[in-house]
Amino acid sequence: MAGIPSPAQSPNPYAAPTAGPTSTNSGYLVPLSVLTTLFFMWGGMTSLNDVLIPHLKGIFSLSYFEAMLVQFCFFGAYGLMSIPAGAFVKKIGFKTGIMVGLAGAALGCLMFYPAAAARSYGLFLTAFFVLATGIVILQVAANPFVAVLGPPETASSRLTLTQAFNSLATWAFPTFIGPVILAVAGLSAAELAKMTPIARQVQEATAVQLPYIGLAVALALLSVIVWRSKLPKIDTSAGTDTAGSANALPDRGSAWRYRHLVLGAVGIFMYVGAEVAIGSLLVSYFKEPYTLGLAENEGTKMMARYWLCAMVGRFIGSLFTLRKFQPGKVLTAHALIAALLTATSVLTTGWTAVITIIAVGFFNSVMFPTIFTIAIDRLGRYTEQGSGILCAAIVGGAFIPGLQGLLADTAGLHVSFLLPAVCYLYIAWYGIKGRADSVAAPGRVAS
Repeated sequence: MAGIPSPAQSPNPYAAPTAGPTSTNSGYLVPLSVLTTLFFMWGGMTSLNDVLIPHLKGIFSLSYFEAMLVQFCFFGAYGLMSIPAGAFVKKIGFKTGIMVGLAGAALGCLMFYPAAAARSYGLFLTAFFVLATGIVILQVAANPFVAVLGPPETASSRLTLTQAFNSLATWAFPTFIGPVILAVAGLSAAELAKMTPIARQVQEATAVQLPYIGLAVALALLSVIVWRSKLPKIDTSAGTDTAGSANALPDRGSAWRYRHLVLGAVGIFMYVGAEVAIGSLLVSYFKEPYTLGLAENEGTKMMARYWLCAMVGRFIGSLFTLRKFQPGKVLTAHALIAALLTATSVLTTGWTAVITIIAVGFFNSVMFPTIFTIAIDRLGRYTEQGSGILCAAIVGGAFIPGLQGLLADTAGLHVSFLLPAVCYLYIAWYGIKGRADSVAAPGRVAS
């Protein structure tokens, strides 16, 4: 999944460094590279959920709804921890917050070792929650830097560019680490029959343990790099109080009273939920006889192309689309096409169903940063509060996949993909309505 963006098209809520290397285009390349690496890591770890879901589903004989508890625990951390993480990071500082987030994510990775050894689904779910909590702290601490490391007018395209590397990881991790985790799933029935139950359990545990131990080590090394890096200091006390500026909307007493923000939070909920739900079920979808009937290890490789399409779309959006066209119109066009492709996949079979659902990844590409920047636009002194609300809305990744899993159990996996299509229709509407509300005359959300 995409990292949480910072406000980009609104007045910059964070005071840019007044001195130092970040004040020039060439000077901020090193810290921006470090931050891009963070986007890469949390994107990759999030995408591995899509690999583990079919693996755990097979090991524990889970229903689709039960398997989706992985995403419920993972993205539920966003709903529970985003606002506390914001207060925590504000107290300890952004750089320290990044290191704490990396440590928390590393701890979550290490917890996969005892969970796999004990073959406990409950321990796996706990590990997912701890891992996600670390990523939440990491994102809350890291994202403000993206807004200040360069000209404010290019913050939106710069954010999309960093998310392109996030998407690169969502393709690379399933492609290169996924086959290791699904080693048992890729064995033939004859090979499995030759293995004793104990030998099979050992291989199942090792397949999960080794990759996540490696990730924990990588996160620890990255924490050292951040510690040694000279990241700029961000003063959030300056630059946030812009309610009286010409660009800010009239003060309404709370971020909750800005309609375009509230509708945007629903849009974030819908987008993250739809993207995660599709990605989580693709391996199972490609396994069905009415699509391609692929084995899970082959389905994982095919699923990675969904995230690869998102990466390509983000590079194009960063370098061209979002620079040439109004963001609201781009959002509406992408969401309408995504809805059409998803519905087409439901109504077809074979390669047509597969290609259309994979192509949805391309049109997902710019949705998150565009919704976010429209929703946060012109909030003035309430920008930080609005950011927290939007971050908490990522909890959609916990609920919508669960609903689609329940729908898959009752109506069938094929039909269940109509749920993301409905989500995209709302996002298409918000592309028009949200932008109009952000520049409208003073008003308030109806109570």
